[in-house]
Parts: sequence; C-alpha cells; structure tokens
Amino acid sequence: MAQSLQRIAAAAVFSLPFLAHAQAPKPATGSLAVAFGAEATVLDPTHSSAGVDQYFFGQMFEQLVRTGPDLKRLNWLAETWSVQDAGGKPVIDIHLRKGVKFHNGDPLTSEDFEYAFKRQSDKKISIWTHLQAAVERFEIVDPLHFRLHFKEGDGSYVASDLTLWAMPKRYMEKVGDEAFERAPVGTGPWKFVSRSVKEEIRFEAFDDYWNAEQRPHVKNLTIKVIPEDLTRVAAFKTGAVDWIDAVPPAMTEEFKKLPGVVTASYVAPNNMYITMDSVTPESKFYDVRVRQALAHAINVDAIIKGVLFGQGQRYVEVGIGELGYDPDLKPYPYDPKKARELLKAAGYPNGFDTPCYNLTTPREPYQKEVGEAYFAYASAVGIRCKVVGMEYGTWISFGRRERQGYVDGLYSNMWGHGLPGDPGTPWAGHLHSYVPGKGWGATSTYSDPEMDALVEDLKREMDIPKREALIKKIARIKHERVAGGLTTYRPLVTFAWRDKVTFKPWPMAFWRSMQEIGLKQ
Repeated sequence: MAQSLQRIAAAAVFSLPFLAHAQAPKPATGSLAVAFGAEATVLDPTHSSAGVDQYFFGQMFEQLVRTGPDLKRLNWLAETWSVQDAGGKPVIDIHLRKGVKFHNGDPLTSEDFEYAFKRQSDKKISIWTHLQAAVERFEIVDPLHFRLHFKEGDGSYVASDLTLWAMPKRYMEKVGDEAFERAPVGTGPWKFVSRSVKEEIRFEAFDDYWNAEQRPHVKNLTIKVIPEDLTRVAAFKTGAVDWIDAVPPAMTEEFKKLPGVVTASYVAPNNMYITMDSVTPESKFYDVRVRQALAHAINVDAIIKGVLFGQGQRYVEVGIGELGYDPDLKPYPYDPKKARELLKAAGYPNGFDTPCYNLTTPREPYQKEVGEAYFAYASAVGIRCKVVGMEYGTWISFGRRERQGYVDGLYSNMWGHGLPGDPGTPWAGHLHSYVPGKGWGATSTYSDPEMDALVEDLKREMDIPKREALIKKIARIKHERVAGGLTTYRPLVTFAWRDKVTFKPWPMAFWRSMQEIGLKQ
C-alpha cells in the first residue's frame, strides 16, 4: 500500500500549478447565444443523475482537479494535493487556492468542501453516495487545508478528479435546496441569471472569477435548448445563434465548407453499449451464447459508417487513450450465420421476441437512429425486437435498479468513462452485481462473484501500473462473457461556430464547457 501511495502522491505533487493571478483580466463585454441539443435535468451537482446535467452546471461549478484541453490533469480549486500513507491507509491532503470566491461573494473554504462531502454522502440527496463510501473521515486543518481519510484504497476517487464539487455552505443553509436549484451559486466562470425550462438558460461572466488566464471574454451568454437537429441547424444558419453543439453527422462535411464557420470534432467521454438481463435464469440473455449471438448479429462498423457518417469510434470494453486500453482485444466479427448457430445451440432455433428500449431524445448525435439499427440487426438473426421509444427523463430512470427490477429485454445504454478515461466507476455501476444501499450495480443487469471481486479490487487499487493490468484482465473476461452489456462505440461530437467567435474546447461538460469563449474585438 505504501509504495502505491508514494507513486500516486508523486504524480499529484508534481502537477504544474496554475498562474491564476498573473495580471488583472480585461472586463468581459458583448453577448453571445449558443445552442445545445439536450437539456439538464437538474442544476445542483449533488442531485445530478446523468452526464447531460454537466452541460449546464459544469459552467457554474468546479472541482478540485480537472482535465485540460490536452487531456492532462490540472490542479484546479486544489492548488496542491497529494496522496499520503497513514498507517497503511490512504489520506488525500489538499490545499485550496487563495482568493477563490463563490458568485455571491463568499470565499471558498475547507468548510464548503466538508459540506459538499456530507451532501454527496447523503443517500437522501445524492445517488452517487458510493463514490464517497471509502472516505472514513473529513478533517479540516485550516480554512484552506483539509484531508480526506480513507478506510482503504480508492483508485476511482483519484481517477474521477477527486469527485467533490465546491458547494457554498452558508448560502445553501440560508436558502435551502429548492431555492438553490432555482438560483445556483458556484465558483465557476459563469454566474446564473435565469432559466426557462426546455427553452434557454442565461449566464453572466463572473468578474471575480479566480482564474485570470482561462476565462470567458464575453459578458452575457444565452444557451438555447434546441433538441431537433434541423431546427438547431436553422438557428445557426439564420444567425439566431453563433455556436452549436452536435452538428448532425450527415451535415458535418457541409458545415466544414461553410464560409466564415469553424468546426471541430471530438471523441465524447461517453461509452455506448447495449445491456440485457443476464441475472434472471428465465431471461433469454442469461445464456452466454445468446449474448454472444447478439454480439455477432450487430454490425457496429456499418452503423458507424452508414448511420453516423463516420462520426463514431469503435471500442471494445476500453477506448483508445483510456487507462487499460488493449489494442489486442478485438470486437466480435459481424457474422449473422454464427449468431443464428449460437441461438440454435442455446435452444432458440426459431429465435424469440423481446422488448428493446431506445432513447429518442438526442443525447448523442443520431442516437435514436443508432438504436433502431441495433435492433434491426438483432431482429434479422431472430432476436425479434419490439422497439419501445423513451424520452430522456423516462429512459434515465428506467435503467436504475433501485427504482425497478431488471431490464426485461435489450436496452440501448451509455456510461461515460471520462477523458482521457478510466472504467472503474462505470464498471462498479453496471458490471458489478446490484447491492441495495451500497452503490454497487446502480444500473447492473449482471451478477458474478468472480467479476464482483475483480471490480472491487479495481476500485481499491491506486497503483497506476497495477490498476492498468487489472483493467485489462477484467476487460478480457468481460468481453468473452459479454458481461455488463455489449460495448459498441464512442460518439464523435462536432461543434460549429462563426469565425467571429473565439472558442477553446475543454473536455469538461462533454466538450461543451464555455471556459474560454468570446468575441473577436
């Protein structure tokens, strides 16, 4: 344990600090309207249930550590941090930056992070309490210095940018949760102004933002919510907005040729997969041969080419650039004949009928159409799908184990590994068996004691080389058994903005972070 802690401590201590107060920034001026294709369910990070929420609260709230545009980890609200060994147990020692303020003027202190920790550990408030489960004690040393004492190693905690979001204790205790949701206050570059649900959210650049170098250079920002692709495109072409996300894959090449328009495509930190009930003996998918038949039935490469117009990256369990990526791990080849043979061997020579649940909200580009293609391929070999379309709110709740039983069919799903990527937290959520009240298996439809033990080992492992080797081991077993779902692709998301706009993409908020956006003077 001590050796592994020393390795990760060295990586943390030698992270380059920010030159946050090099000179006073120029006041932000002007106004800008942009359009997102999806909307958050909540604005309070503690209540978050999905990655789409970060599109919005990620503009206002910040963590101790974050990933920069080059996909390297940066100290953020933490000026320095290190992992130390205290009698065989890890302790993360954190020193906060001086001079960081919340939008209401309150200074950021250790008490705010203690408050955030308590809220994020409260099962009545957060569905992510398991992320804090290994923390034994929160110790405040002084207003800008605190320590997280762990019961045991937690490599996923470090891989997830130390997980905590800065929350304003005094303000929240004064106004309460409901008022805070209506008027959130963070430390980020953007201050909340107003919100019209399903229409738009308005922000104002935070003049007292701590980071003098990396900040917005436009004063007023309006994010319009336009789920329909053609409507969002029309808003851009007519000048109603000057920046859009999720350019429809079929129109990517057209946008690249538009005069006065800049485009950029990035791999999203979302990992797409298809899940099915592999726990209930009565389930058709309990038999590994049926799961392997599904893997052979779906031509993912053809879907990426034909449905997504190339705007997707195939992955097998772990994506390119993620910790534990194994180039020798190959996808199941598209082989409908083999799929039918496996179904016959499993006792289904004539196939079977099953419900297939599909997200119709454009959470990722053409996701509805991708799901329909999955299910058409499955039907062609005898896994006959009755497609059930779901809007985002229903879809995100449907897969959660604490709200219902196992999914009774196929379910087009996703769980991001982040950027550059680590599968520890997602695998704890959808590969590990469901354990009520413990956080394990939040959306799991798989159960295997051997896999559970490996996933638990992965969560504890903080030594990077050992963690990488363990990820590769789990990935090989997971792939062979089609465990925890059939992995498919990671989306490529294309953004477009007018050349009068200055925009530097940050991976936070799924590349939709408005950390550095402005208008050319």
